[in-house]
Amino acid sequence: MEDATIRFTTVDSKTEMKEILSSVYNALLVKGYNPINQLVGYILSEDPTYITNYNGARSQITRIDRDELLQELLSNYLGI
Repeated sequence: MEDATIRFTTVDSKTEMKEILSSVYNALLVKGYNPINQLVGYILSEDPTYITNYNGARSQITRIDRDELLQELLSNYLGI
């Protein structure tokens, strides 16, 4: 087994972040999960097992930087 470094590409735009979140939300919904609860669990713990592998949702969500996601969510919630 080789000790290779895994590189993750992060999301650069708010539009791409929204598209990924929508896609992950839909994948969770299709698989019968409560998408909000699962996404909150992932955001709080950074444990990717909260997100289904269905349609590549787990690998998509790991492309979003959690700190940037939280900043964006708070900014949108507060309307600033």
